[in-house]
Amino acid sequence: QVQLVESGGGLVQPGGSLRLSCAASGSIFSIYDMGWYRQAPGKQRELVASITSITRGGIIKYADSVKGRFTISRDNARNIMYLQMNSLKPEDTAVYYCNADPPLYDWGQGTQVTVSS
Repeated sequence: QVQLVESGGGLVQPGGSLRLSCAASGSIFSIYDMGWYRQAPGKQRELVASITSITRGGIIKYADSVKGRFTISRDNARNIMYLQMNSLKPEDTAVYYCNADPPLYDWGQGTQVTVSS
């Protein structure tokens, strides 16, 4: 069973930046489309960024709410996926998770991102 471990969250002021990392225990990027998800308090988990598998060309999509501010990328050799988040807003506050798109694996603990002054 593949395990996914998210890291890189924290407290940041509005307008700040963070880079999240997702380490996969197996070489799944060549097989599965992957995504970054987030869940804010009282809200459903949502997909904010996705990247198709290596074999499907690595096509990237973003939710409208993060387009132009977030960048998804991956290091295929190290089995790590990233989410660069710039110009952060208070409404970006959430627990961020990675998983396949659509989700296939057990959810990890996620990493908390708090945007507040």
